[in-house]
Amino acid sequence: MKIFTSSEIREIDAATIALEPVTPGGLMERAATAAFQKIKEYIAHDSSVTVFAGPGNNGGDGLVIARLLHEEQHPVRVYIVETGASHSNEFKLNADRLARSGVVSFTLADISLFPAVSRNEVIIDAIFGTGLSKPPSGISAEVIRRINLTGANVISIDVPSGLFCEDNTDVSRDTIVRSSMTLTFQFPKISFMFAGNDDFTGRWEVIDIGLHQETINKKPSRYHYIMREDVTPMLRKRRKFDHKGTYGHTLIVAGSYGKAGAATLAAGAALRTGAGLVTVHTPVAAVLPVQAALPEVMVSPDPGAEFITSVPDLSRYDSAGIGPGMGTDPDSHNVLKTILETAMIPLVLDADALNIMAQNRELLRLIPPHSILTPHPGEFRRLTGEDMTDYQLLDRESRFAAEHDCILVLKGAHTSVALPDGRIFFNSTGNPGMATGGSGDVLTGMIASLLAQGYDPVRAAIVGVYLHGAAGDVALRIHSEEAVIAGDILMNIGRAFRETRFNNFSLYL
Repeated sequence: MKIFTSSEIREIDAATIALEPVTPGGLMERAATAAFQKIKEYIAHDSSVTVFAGPGNNGGDGLVIARLLHEEQHPVRVYIVETGASHSNEFKLNADRLARSGVVSFTLADISLFPAVSRNEVIIDAIFGTGLSKPPSGISAEVIRRINLTGANVISIDVPSGLFCEDNTDVSRDTIVRSSMTLTFQFPKISFMFAGNDDFTGRWEVIDIGLHQETINKKPSRYHYIMREDVTPMLRKRRKFDHKGTYGHTLIVAGSYGKAGAATLAAGAALRTGAGLVTVHTPVAAVLPVQAALPEVMVSPDPGAEFITSVPDLSRYDSAGIGPGMGTDPDSHNVLKTILETAMIPLVLDADALNIMAQNRELLRLIPPHSILTPHPGEFRRLTGEDMTDYQLLDRESRFAAEHDCILVLKGAHTSVALPDGRIFFNSTGNPGMATGGSGDVLTGMIASLLAQGYDPVRAAIVGVYLHGAAGDVALRIHSEEAVIAGDILMNIGRAFRETRFNNFSLYL
């Protein structure tokens, strides 16, 4: 699914009106009706609803929703926040329709007129949408602050009022509506992908409002949201006469004294993701734990007792995952440098491989083209030596991928995959239960496995990230957010494949 900027969305709206054809008022009615149908799923029939509407088209959406709620006998009241801006034509049209329906709207030009709202009520936030051009101030900022103090469930239409669709670096956090749910039109918004905005969006859902599909298809977008329908066609089919050699040989360079588990998780994930052969290069201290846990893998014992000190013969392998639990011993620094200088196979660089590069940034220039790096935000900040906001981090991620001709997988709730050509793909799967030690090691093994099987680096990163999150979602259904561990993610990779390949597959069938 494509993600567009606010200006690009307005262009698509205009194209829809011109090409369908549909009037601006007709498009508003369509969008607001779709939101109304979703709202009905989440509120009781006798719920009291208070709608706060701004003067623009987002406010017009709110007025349509208020009218539809009234027609279905919901107790509803409407407050029009007079920000000083002129009312849009579609707002005026729907204000007239609302009045004719018998709903009285109140003007809110002074905060003293803010109504009493109980915690049991539902608030519809329709003050500002994607057209917001500057942070809220004056009466609109005061209304937003009051809404946030009510304790009521808030449903925001399209975008929480006060939140920009892209960069919110300079926006005061107390002038953004804190929503329980956001019903966003047609596309996710870029700002929804950032951890710092989760308090504002709450749970969010995308509502199809029927924007012109051909225009959407033709319009290029830098940003994408990875969905099942994107990943399913990427999965390679196995043939009857394939054998283990068909599916490649993955090398995992990982582990140190006390961290054999990282090597085990990465290697186990490589196996579960379909690699024909997996070898773990690990120091003496980790050999027996790895072999005991995974009889299916081969072990290449490093001469080092506690740390990796030597470079295996990379020519024997089809891909390599480097770094989980490896440590940052000086000998390991030299090992990584040699691998970066000599590798002729696709690499996944994670964990301590990234920490070593952060300590020796001259190694960054040695990253082989099309390598896949999988840092979490802390590791990435160490790599760049910069302290960044969420939006700045996104921009820096993109520049880093271009500068080093690599694929950067920035792990998080919506793990992003940045490509050297500037495109960024956000993941749709996963859950907070995956915030557990070893989860990243599993991802490293999965991506390395896909590379060994012949997936190109872009597809390996996108498919690996999606399946990793999907496996975590299966694990969540079995356990809970608190109880999921990395081994649960690993053990459910197979179910993630099945659910991705066959949409109707269920764990409980």
